[in-house]
Order: sequence, then C-alpha cells, then structure tokens
Amino acid sequence: MGNLSGGEIVILLVIALLVFGGRGLPEAGRTIGKGLRDFRRSWNEAQDALNRPDHPSPPTEPPDPGSAPKRLLE
Repeated sequence: MGNLSGGEIVILLVIALLVFGGRGLPEAGRTIGKGLRDFRRSWNEAQDALNRPDHPSPPTEPPDPGSAPKRLLE
C-alpha cells in the first residue's frame, strides 16, 4: 500500500461520512477495528502454530545404558 497524502485522507474521510453518515461513522470504525484485531489475533495464532515443533527433538547423545529403567515384569 502506498503512502497517503493529507488531501487523499480528507477525500476518504468525506466519502466515508457520506456513505455512513455522522452517526454511523463511529460504529463503522469500531466494527472495522474489531475485525482487524480478530484478524491479527488469528494471524499470530497461526504463525505460532507453524513455528511450534510438533515433536521434541531427539537427544544428541545416546542414553547411558546403566540409567535405563528396569523392566517390572520379566
């Protein structure tokens, strides 16, 4: 998205005022804000799920045979 100059922002605000009216503009702003917040939260959760390993990494050294658990039933 490009940078918006001051004149372009004023034009967008006038169009929004004409479309939503003076009373509907704050409600539209709140709705858009909630939608963006939910989208950002979902995006962050998806990124966390993708970056989280499903399985722990295997140990780099083999375990000591003397520390292996003993079988209960032989």
